[in-house]
Amino acid sequence: MAELNPETTRNQAEKAIFAAQNLKDLERIFSYYLGKKGEVKKFFEKLKTVPAGQKKDWGMEANELKVFLEKEIAERKTVLEKSSSRRGKKKFFDPDRPGRKPEIGHLHPLTQAKREIISIFTSMGFNVALGPEIEDEWHNFDALNIPKDHPARDAWSTVWVKSSGEKQLLLRTHTSPMQARYLETHQPPLRIIVPGKVFRYEATDTSHEAQFYQLEGLMVDRSVSAANLKAVIGEFFKRFFGQDLRFRLRPDFFPFTEPSFEVAMTCLACLGKGCSVCKKTGWLEMAGAGMVHPNVFKACGLNPKEWKGWAFGFGWDRLAMMKYKIDNIRLFNSGDLRFLEQF
Repeated sequence: MAELNPETTRNQAEKAIFAAQNLKDLERIFSYYLGKKGEVKKFFEKLKTVPAGQKKDWGMEANELKVFLEKEIAERKTVLEKSSSRRGKKKFFDPDRPGRKPEIGHLHPLTQAKREIISIFTSMGFNVALGPEIEDEWHNFDALNIPKDHPARDAWSTVWVKSSGEKQLLLRTHTSPMQARYLETHQPPLRIIVPGKVFRYEATDTSHEAQFYQLEGLMVDRSVSAANLKAVIGEFFKRFFGQDLRFRLRPDFFPFTEPSFEVAMTCLACLGKGCSVCKKTGWLEMAGAGMVHPNVFKACGLNPKEWKGWAFGFGWDRLAMMKYKIDNIRLFNSGDLRFLEQF
């Protein structure tokens, strides 16, 4: 007779019980393991020959095996009985009943917001321009009036990329490099928007991400002003949010604009009452903006005495947060279907 082993018997029985396809299979398994001459019976019979010091452990193992098998067989029997009952019922088939519509996916809320944003600006005469996410240092910094020794570089938490070439590469920290790239290759007057992903080496919180989306805007002509900028932003807010909103332009500093502004709007997550998104202020910064700095025109080969321009940089993640009243920017990248299926 083969050496009895409780663990081996338990594993074999468990597999057999799970594989049982009907009640007859289960009856045979019950008889083989728990019948009068079954495997479990052999464990108790061997108890007579086990040394005195091992009788207690052997008896406990045999009893545990018996209890385990009884429980597993009972649970499998319940499952098989329900399955047999369902198969025995004849279902009425209605040939005229419409088919079940398959579930399909839908656009991510950020993509929905992006498409609406682009639609609004193109209706105002803006063209869409796209640029590389891996940038060179000159376009990301130098052409935008941020030379190597400029203290403003410390404000960008840059993710650098190893490069074997002469140019130092990085993951772009903003979409503003497309200002320089577009001005190098296109003659004003012009107006463009640049939607795209940007990267910052920084911690995340309810309103900040290490990688997020920006919407750059640029308008260059012989006579444009901050009043044009404010009018365009106001019209965009009105169309995107479907209501007149309070927003403000406050003095700020950006090396590539002069004068520079912070564009903030009433926080729609709390309707201006103060929450974690707006840091209890009731206002949420939505964009940096300003008049294009003369040095940017010079770097791109244009005469700043002839051309004037303004630019803005929105975080379209934040635009989507305000539109859909979302209080945590990290939800967009969570992959949580409970969140995504709401849009």
